Amino acid sequence: MFQKVLIAEDFDIINSGLKATLEKMQIPEISHIPYCDEAFLKLKKAKLEGNPFDLLITDLSFVEDHHKQDITSGEALIENVRKEFPTLKIIVFSVEDKPFRIQHLYNNLKIDAYVWKNRNGQKELEKAILQIYKSKSFYISEDLREAIHPKKAIEITEYDIHIIEHLSKGILQDNLPELFVKKQIKPSSKSSIEKRLKFLKEHFNAKNPTHLVAIAKDFGLV
Repeated sequence: MFQKVLIAEDFDIINSGLKATLEKMQIPEISHIPYCDEAFLKLKKAKLEGNPFDLLITDLSFVEDHHKQDITSGEALIENVRKEFPTLKIIVFSVEDKPFRIQHLYNNLKIDAYVWKNRNGQKELEKAILQIYKSKSFYISEDLREAIHPKKAIEITEYDIHIIEHLSKGILQDNLPELFVKKQIKPSSKSSIEKRLKFLKEHFNAKNPTHLVAIAKDFGLV
């Protein structure tokens, strides 16, 4: 079983539940950090001291307060951790249920488990810990398993990137057809662009083109 676990979670009541689950599993060393910067530094320090952590459990969202942070989200923490500790086991414990977000964490950041923070979260967490300790197979909460199903996946095409990139430069949606004709980007019709843009906004849960651009930037698409 895992011997040394770090929890990155900023709500004490949730942290208490996580610790209780880990203690029940007889994990000997459990540490809790409410800030992402400090969690990353603690991982690095443990490695330098020759006693590294073998599991990180982190939320995705952290409430901002007076404590200034460079790493402000669980996703950013995971990105940094993956560069420094490519083999460290990582479990995300979050209320987030958007398929694309989960797919991004699974496909690009190579997390080992995704546990939905709901009424069954603690039981699911225990299952996740047991599974990723015994095998390399990815664990996801039962209620979210469709989120990584191939039918839920979306391939971001070069055409999509063209649309989002031009919008990010401040070009109005109504001006895209004429610009696409000049640049020989096809399809260039107003209806085609509107149709694809509508699809992208729905998939990413974006309220408008500006919101879509912001989300795309967060995922490194532009």
